[in-house]
Amino acid sequence: MNMKKLFFIFSFFIINTISAQSVKVAVAANLQAVIKVLAQDFTQKTGIAVEPIIGASGNLVAQIKNGAPYDLYLSADMSFPNQLYNEGFSATIPVVYAKGSLIICSTHDLSFHQLGLLLKSGKINKIAIANPKIAPYGKAAEEALTKLDLFSAMQQKLVYGESLSQVNTYITTGAVDVGFTSQALVMDQANKNKLYWKLIEPNLYQPIAQGMVILKTAGNNTAVQKFYQYILSTPAKVIFQQYGYHE
Repeated sequence: MNMKKLFFIFSFFIINTISAQSVKVAVAANLQAVIKVLAQDFTQKTGIAVEPIIGASGNLVAQIKNGAPYDLYLSADMSFPNQLYNEGFSATIPVVYAKGSLIICSTHDLSFHQLGLLLKSGKINKIAIANPKIAPYGKAAEEALTKLDLFSAMQQKLVYGESLSQVNTYITTGAVDVGFTSQALVMDQANKNKLYWKLIEPNLYQPIAQGMVILKTAGNNTAVQKFYQYILSTPAKVIFQQYGYHE
């Protein structure tokens, strides 16, 4: 066997080994901060690279159905993973990896104790929520406003973000007066903005159970299996808790 052919075979082996040792993860936007920490911890432990693709849960589902070559899907709810499972796009039954909490947040020092009066007042002109059709935290915000009998009255004030990460940008830049988002925003140490916030009563919206599935496009990639198990592990749960998620 000549050296050129040997080099080609060796290079092919190395490329395929590297490819097998990486994971493409479609990640709900509420996890934008925490996925970086999880990926770093996992890579340090295993040497396997993680490539997060961030987006609204519903948009990521559309991409998966259209053939996006993702290996794993971390949603902000269970309905989207269940949809993928029922339609034959996932290789595993959806499991809950974390539960989230809805908050109202602002760069302004506002009194959130009487939320209804505050939102109706002249102090508040713009309220950001994520698109409820594709973003579960936006759906939770809509449910909370509806239960408080505020949704109809707030129509002129609502500013919709395509994803929760866009809502977070609206909040932290002061583009809106307040916004509904996940607790992860205020737990993110990388966020240097002074934020004021309050947990929304959990009885005002359906529990936010976040689901995960391995996608059929992952094939038999052992690296994907390892990352899947890692997300359900105790070290990952500790990181999730640091960002306001719970079991």
